[in-house]
Amino acid sequence: MTPQELLRPYRAAFASRFLQMLQYRTAAYAGFATQCWWGGIKVMVLAAFYAGAAAADAPMSLAQAITYTWLAQGLLALLPWTGDPEVAQAVRTGSVAYDRLRPVDAYALWFVRSAGWIAARVLPRVALMAAFAGLALPLMGLHDWAWQPPAGMAAALGFAASALLALLLSASLVMLLNIAAAAALNERGINALAVPAVIVLSGNLLPLALLPDAWQTALLLQPLAGVMDIPARIYFGQLAGAQALAGLGLQCGWTVLLVALGRAAMRRTLRRLEVQGG
Repeated sequence: MTPQELLRPYRAAFASRFLQMLQYRTAAYAGFATQCWWGGIKVMVLAAFYAGAAAADAPMSLAQAITYTWLAQGLLALLPWTGDPEVAQAVRTGSVAYDRLRPVDAYALWFVRSAGWIAARVLPRVALMAAFAGLALPLMGLHDWAWQPPAGMAAALGFAASALLALLLSASLVMLLNIAAAAALNERGINALAVPAVIVLSGNLLPLALLPDAWQTALLLQPLAGVMDIPARIYFGQLAGAQALAGLGLQCGWTVLLVALGRAAMRRTLRRLEVQGG
């Protein structure tokens, strides 16, 4: 069997889930409106903070912090703060047993489904956010509060690569939540615990560079930084050249490690899983 034939079911699973999720346009518009509202509040808080602080000592400029905020709002659906609801439903109903019987790798199947679910939620919202914060705000005379363009062509290309790696890293983290839900037979507890940690450690609540200096190394090395913080820093040029490559390498390393950990955990979980009824 050729590699193309081996990959066909996984490509089909990704495309099917991606196209399925694109049908929920109302959810995308509602999420976009909510994220614009909260993004505006965050921008006003940052503007007040920079106006009352020594801006020269800040690790990033106000324009960078605002762009970071709009990026974070646009990429909000990329955050792995909840498991795949399709997997959670399969665990509750017992249909997870079908995935054990399919002639495909169960981990890879769940992974591509989760990646398609994440990508389909992110792309419409980030496009709408870029149109609003990058185009509409300057036209309304709010250029200082707008989404600024990338620092250069190298930054734009680096951001594109980093965003793709962020999708894979996010899917690997979502897989850990999926496996935890399968082990506990309920996803609510693990999702409730994940939300605050993901919001803070990804940089969604506040750019990680604005947190205490003593924390910076640990914050940058932990895996959630690769979902939001590293792509944003590459976008506006705070990570460039060798530092940008190191950031991309960190994203790759965490993805490989978490996939290996997830595979081991999934084998153990499915081996012990018992489905009753029928």
